[in-house]
Amino acid sequence: MAKVKQICEEKLKPVIEEMGYELLEVSFEKENGGMSLIFTIDKEDGVSIDDCEIVNKKIDPILDELNPTDDKPYTLVVSSPGLDRPLKTDRDLKRNLGNEVDLNLFAKIGGKKAFTGILKTFDEKTVTLQYEDGTQIFDREKIASIKLVIKF
Repeated sequence: MAKVKQICEEKLKPVIEEMGYELLEVSFEKENGGMSLIFTIDKEDGVSIDDCEIVNKKIDPILDELNPTDDKPYTLVVSSPGLDRPLKTDRDLKRNLGNEVDLNLFAKIGGKKAFTGILKTFDEKTVTLQYEDGTQIFDREKIASIKLVIKF
């Protein structure tokens, strides 16, 4: 399964990026009694169903030619990461500077593991949240997850 993921990322990431999307993840997993080859994509202003269809149509014939699953049948799925996905990469963080986020730690600081604030800055080692009364800097290695606060 790791081989399938590696082949797909190596060969299709440039194709997907050329189309204006970011390839976040490729997985090959058992779903609904069969295997699914799942490409999770994103772009600056979010991903629509139409975007998923466009990418699916582009990569499907390439996958047929590559045959990364060695003729094992699968369902091709192209999806968005969802609004509530964790912000993992620098690109994710940069895209969400100025937005309200929930930050969860592996271990408590001052009796708390969960913090909500505005994503102010970040670098290789730290993430800074801004609150009404100041800012707080967190070591990235101590952060379990960061997610965008979704308000409806």
